[in-house]
Amino acid sequence: MKKVLSIMTIATIALSSAYAMSGQFAQAAEVTLYKNPQCQCCEGHAQYLRRNGFTVTVTPTHELSAMSRKQGIPDDFQGCHLAFIDKYVVSGHVPVKTVNKLLTEKPDIKGVTLPGMPMGSPGMSGRKTAPFKIMEISKSGAVNKIYATE
Repeated sequence: MKKVLSIMTIATIALSSAYAMSGQFAQAAEVTLYKNPQCQCCEGHAQYLRRNGFTVTVTPTHELSAMSRKQGIPDDFQGCHLAFIDKYVVSGHVPVKTVNKLLTEKPDIKGVTLPGMPMGSPGMSGRKTAPFKIMEISKSGAVNKIYATE
């Protein structure tokens, strides 16, 4: 019995440490998320980020498209909302795994975007039917390279 308890204790400590490390970067990150005033899925994404350790300030705006264009995101690649995290712009319902990758690897890009409102993405209802293709936003404003697939 003591041996089983010891193995369970070690496993619990290992899982707790892994969980803490997975959220390590998120806990330090502050997010400013701009969204259309009536959009509930954007509120869902903000809650998802909070549950994953981010501090999120939500700011309603009617200028989301113009703000996205100013950040170099063409209309066809814009997400549902626009977030600023660290020195990066994150457009749309981007999963936290990709956000943490961005904050950990610190690539020399402007940010990432998950265009549209894909069903099953964080904050969206429905079932995920295909992998999400999260696009890289280069510093020049080009959006033509996949940064991550989830």
